[in-house]
Amino acid sequence: QVQLVESGGGLVQAGGSLSLSCAISGRTLSNYAIGWFRQVAGKEREGVSCLSAIDRDTDYADAVKGRFTISSDSAKNTVYLQMNNLKPEDTATYYCVAVGPYARDCHGANDVDYWGKGTLVTVST
Repeated sequence: QVQLVESGGGLVQAGGSLSLSCAISGRTLSNYAIGWFRQVAGKEREGVSCLSAIDRDTDYADAVKGRFTISSDSAKNTVYLQMNNLKPEDTATYYCVAVGPYARDCHGANDVDYWGKGTLVTVST
């Protein structure tokens, strides 16, 4: 059974940084697109960033381009999201996701095969 376990969320002031981790277990997802979604209470989940299954190319939502960086460590079976210059509007629960196999990107929430349980990020003013 595949498990995606997020960690690293917390409270940070605007302008600060956080690094999220997603530990993947249960099976290898090397041929899956791996990424991050986020959700604010009462709103739909939105894609934040994704690592393609094809070439591990990266993709970012416009709202986070230049501030967030997605990366992976295959030896640790872990995906990271480095978040810099955080803004109050980044406050959300962040979910690690896997889409595949051989997905070029993470698509929309309805296409996700595996979800983590989420980690809360709160950015104060």
